[in-house]
Amino acid sequence: MGSYVVKRLLLSVPILFIISFLTFLLINLSPMDPAEVVLRAQEVPEITEELLAQTREELGMNQPFLKQYADWMLASLRLDFGESYVTGQSVWSLISPAFVNTFKLTMVSSVIIIFMSILLGVACALNEGKILDKSVRGVSFILTSMPSYWLASILIWYLSVRLDLLPTSGMDSYQSYILPVTVISVSYVGIYFRNVRSSMLTQLDEGYVVYGRACGLSERKITQHILRNSLQVAVSIFCMAIPIILGSTVVIENVFAWPGLGRLSVKSILSRDFPVIQAYVLILAVTFVLFNTLSDVINAALNPRLRKEL
Repeated sequence: MGSYVVKRLLLSVPILFIISFLTFLLINLSPMDPAEVVLRAQEVPEITEELLAQTREELGMNQPFLKQYADWMLASLRLDFGESYVTGQSVWSLISPAFVNTFKLTMVSSVIIIFMSILLGVACALNEGKILDKSVRGVSFILTSMPSYWLASILIWYLSVRLDLLPTSGMDSYQSYILPVTVISVSYVGIYFRNVRSSMLTQLDEGYVVYGRACGLSERKITQHILRNSLQVAVSIFCMAIPIILGSTVVIENVFAWPGLGRLSVKSILSRDFPVIQAYVLILAVTFVLFNTLSDVINAALNPRLRKEL
C-alpha cells in the first residue's frame, strides 16, 4: 500500500506543474497590462510610458517568460504569491483567511451532503418503485432545478427578513452557517444520492446477494455487505465533491456576504488583481488534484486489486 501511495503522489507532480504553467500562461495572455493595473490602483494621475517601463521592471515583467514562470513557481512553493496589485498587501495574507472561511463552509456542507446522500440513497434503493422512492426523487428533482441564488434569496426573505430568525450575512456565529449550508446541501444532495441509489441497485443484482439469501443470512447482514460494496463506488464521488463545492461557492458567498475565496475572487477579477487570481486558480487546481489522489488511495485501500493496476 505504501508503494502505491508513493507512485500515486509522484504521478500528481507533473500534473501540478502543467496546471501551474497553464495558470501563469492564461493570466499573462490577458490584454490588460499588469503595470497599468498597478498604476491605476495607486491612482497615478498620468500614466506615461516611462512609468509603465519602470513598473514592469519593478514587477520583473521585463524578464523572459520562462524565467518569470520559474521565479513565480519557486515562490509559490513557499506560499509566496507576491503582492496584490490593488491593495499592496501580501497575496497570502488575503488568500489564507478567505480559504479557511470557505473551507469551513465546504466541510460543514460536505458532511451534511454525504450523510443525507447515503441515507436517502440507501432508503430509495431498498424501496425501489415505492412511494418513498418516487417521492424523494420527485422532490429532489424540483429542488435541484432551483437556481442556488434564487433559493438563497427566498430563504433570506422568509427566514431572515420576515421571521427574523437567522442572520442574512457574515459568519458571526453558528447561525450564520445555516442558510448557506442549506442552499449548498440542497443543490448537491439531489445529485449525489442518485449515485448511491444507482450503486445500491447494481449491487442488489449481484450473485452474492442471491447466495447470501439462499444461505439464510439476515437482510440486515446482506444490506451491510451491499452498502459496503456500494460505498466503494461512491468514495470517488464524495472525495471529489469537496473540491467541487469549494470551487462553486462563489454565488453563495456573494449572496450571503461570506468572507471566503469566492467573494475574494470576484473582487479580484473585477479589479484585475492578477496575483490574487493566479493564487486562487492554483489553489483550487491543487485541491482538485490532491482530493483526486486521495480518492484513488482510499479506493485502493478498500479494493487491493486496484493497487496492481498502477
